[in-house]
Amino acid sequence: MDLTILFSPVDESLYEDITSPSSFYRNIHVFGEKMPDYRGAHIALFGVKEGRGSLQNAGSAAGADAIRKKLYHLKRGTGTYRILDLGNLNVGHDLDETYTRISEVCRMLLEENVLPIVIGGSHDLDYGQYAAYETMDKLVSLLNVDAFLDLDEKKEAGASRQHIHKILLHEPNFLFSYTHLAYQSYLIDPLSVSVLEKLYFEAFRIGQMRTNMQEMEPTIRNADIVSFDVTAIRSSDAPGNAQAQPFGLTGEEACQICWYAGLNEKLSSIGFYEYNPAFDDAHQKTAAVVATMIWYFVEGYYHRKNEQNFRSNDFMKYSVSMPSEPEVLTFYKSKVSEKWWLEVPYPNGRERYARNSIVPCSYNDYQTAVKGEVPDRYISMLAKLI
Repeated sequence: MDLTILFSPVDESLYEDITSPSSFYRNIHVFGEKMPDYRGAHIALFGVKEGRGSLQNAGSAAGADAIRKKLYHLKRGTGTYRILDLGNLNVGHDLDETYTRISEVCRMLLEENVLPIVIGGSHDLDYGQYAAYETMDKLVSLLNVDAFLDLDEKKEAGASRQHIHKILLHEPNFLFSYTHLAYQSYLIDPLSVSVLEKLYFEAFRIGQMRTNMQEMEPTIRNADIVSFDVTAIRSSDAPGNAQAQPFGLTGEEACQICWYAGLNEKLSSIGFYEYNPAFDDAHQKTAAVVATMIWYFVEGYYHRKNEQNFRSNDFMKYSVSMPSEPEVLTFYKSKVSEKWWLEVPYPNGRERYARNSIVPCSYNDYQTAVKGEVPDRYISMLAKLI
């Protein structure tokens, strides 16, 4: 398919004054006069000027270009860049058509092993990002970073407050795991959290994350898809949202999450949503934060270690005898990155779960097993596999 018919080129005013050869803009291929060929690229970012799904944050449709302006001026990082900016996706006559277009573009990119970076728009656009995986014959894990849970069932709440509920109910169901980071308890109905727990999904409060951010790394490393709502970042660092909160992630913590996500070899798409220039400060601080988050994600991507073959000599295997079932827990540790994984056997006849049976974990999980206790991560994953 000719992508030119689906996209509008990037406005020349966003880059016409950038002359530095080391700038991010000068090291990527941007849809200006001609649409770049996405085949053979590593990463393709595109904007979506769609805000009809966000009743509480009108104006988010203008976010993509403001983020671009900040991103283009950053310096290029390490690695051999093969990055495209496809421009802005032409929105549909209604939200469902926009979701379909996002899904189709992401699917085309994924089939060519190109990682899409979606710059929204309202948070419900991640439904299109998620739907791209429907025909790929694999179960996927979604990581959502947001101050809110977005599980509302009432249509009057708007699509951006319903999208996670819509994803959970999507048929056919190909969602293996859902993890929510950075929710704020005083903004959330406690029943919503219990719904996720009954489904063996995970949700982590800001306080839980801040206690030990490094313990979040295995959770991020397990994701195929990341969806990031800027409301998760505190208003002093990211005021550019009508729902901005005084508490939340710092800009540095948001960048750390993106760095971990970029390093994750399993992860194949990421989206950034709900930035609204109308609420940003005079220096467009929020746009700068999101641009830096994207930069750190790209930097993480180019530091991937290709750690997928657990039978290679690059891994140490540890078998821990347990006092009860299971009799043995098997861990793998990378000699290159020193990251840990835990093997959770899947039942006979459930071969479709094989891809998810070796799960990222931490050294703390290994220490827990050595003490004779089964790690919570093992119990949670076993419940999903059964």
